[in-house]
Amino acid sequence: MSDLHWTAFRGENRIAGGSPVEVVTAIRAGGHDGVLVFDDATGKPVDLDLRGTLEDCLGRLPKDDAKPGEQPERRPGRPKLGVVPREVTLLPRHWEWLGQQPGGASVALRKLVDAARAATGAQDGRRRAQEAADRFMRAVGGDQPGYEDAARALYAGQAEPFKMLTESWPKDVRDHARYLAKDAFATGPADGK
Repeated sequence: MSDLHWTAFRGENRIAGGSPVEVVTAIRAGGHDGVLVFDDATGKPVDLDLRGTLEDCLGRLPKDDAKPGEQPERRPGRPKLGVVPREVTLLPRHWEWLGQQPGGASVALRKLVDAARAATGAQDGRRRAQEAADRFMRAVGGDQPGYEDAARALYAGQAEPFKMLTESWPKDVRDHARYLAKDAFATGPADGK
């Protein structure tokens, strides 16, 4: 199963949340007119084809989540270790330096990525939360009073003004925007300092 978590809204009302299978099943049970579905990790709307039977709809979901126990497509790499090959484009001087590193280019690149993730992890998490919350707010709450000020507070990392500015919003919209924004206000090293 994948780690996808979706939330479905009909207008200003939250109607379902959970895995894609759970959300699609709930939508199909309650009717899908006027429903917007969001990926909670990104705040982006999810484009769903809800035609046909429930089984048809589930069959069109991302393969990792459509049918538990289904075998994923075999690809080159070392899947038991989670290693997946992809193309990387570098200049010759980069390849030369990587080739001189102990363990070769792959080991050196993994170490560089891990070091960068450790150095910017909190900052990256805040940015992802800000972007996810703002995408959702723009789609569902963009016409709410104080939306622009709430978005400014979100990007400024000001939790209390954000909370105050969203207080008058419809409960489900307010609560979901706050849920998506929670990591935007996390404390920790800011901007790599």
